[in-house]
Amino acid sequence: MELKNLLNHYGSLKEPFFFMISYDKKKYEIIPLKNLPKDIEFKINPNISQKMDPQTLQKSPISFEKYQEKFTIIQEEIAKGNTYLINLTTQTTVHTDLQLKDIYNFANAKYKLLYKQKFVCFSPETFCTIRDNKIYTYPMKGTIDANILDAKKIILNDKKELAEHTMVVDLLRNDLSIISKNVKVEKFRFCEKIQAGEKELLQVSSKISGDLGENWQARIGDILTSILPAGSITGTPKKKTIDIIKNVEQYDRDYFTGIFGVFDGECLDSAVMIRFIEKQKKGYVYKSGGGITSDSDSKKEYNEMLDKVYIP
Repeated sequence: MELKNLLNHYGSLKEPFFFMISYDKKKYEIIPLKNLPKDIEFKINPNISQKMDPQTLQKSPISFEKYQEKFTIIQEEIAKGNTYLINLTTQTTVHTDLQLKDIYNFANAKYKLLYKQKFVCFSPETFCTIRDNKIYTYPMKGTIDANILDAKKIILNDKKELAEHTMVVDLLRNDLSIISKNVKVEKFRFCEKIQAGEKELLQVSSKISGDLGENWQARIGDILTSILPAGSITGTPKKKTIDIIKNVEQYDRDYFTGIFGVFDGECLDSAVMIRFIEKQKKGYVYKSGGGITSDSDSKKEYNEMLDKVYIP
């Protein structure tokens, strides 16, 4: 059964299930919770776990020169009007003595997933939640070191950050309009503090809602597939920007920047799979990135990409 129909099937039965969908929607796992195998573990809004000593990951990222080449291509596409915001991600080889299970156990995050000893994800970003016949999404765009003096004021007053966040909010508002009614931005640009290894970061989010109506459970597949991939990790306009991402990144995101979550029979909660460590033949690879606009500075964006390589 194809992805959309499988989701609709379990939703119409109100059968609690786990779901995980890749960035391009070509791979997925849809599993009733009663049948969830032991090699798939997840936690949503867990209690803060025992905090391990700060782990300094040894990072072997792409060079700034190679990043600059990708950045330049994106700026050319922006100048042509083909995109206005694009989320550029890269792969960073990392070295640690920890196993994926250790990272999963100790990482503190809103959403955690350990998948078959293949990858671990510890995401701070909600994709969407559905409760009481309403859908909510919380686009996250904008990051700053929380220890900088007046960090909150600086990031909220930054014109580049404001433009970038506004574009993502507009995109997500349009996405929700495809599958719901009475869409509105309930809260625009609020800051949340997250632990990023040895650093504390402020992340800027907004809250958008829409009305789904009754019996939305039977349309879970239509709802999720209509708004994937997430706007915060693609850009705008979405379709053309996805094509540019494929050309510029030159690697398969796979499950990175896809989504995972759970439907409990009544409500749904899901995360964007960012903060992501994958086990590959050459060792561990950490995938990370950030949004690029016409006002972006390549060195700052490169450093932000590296700042997001951490274990919380």
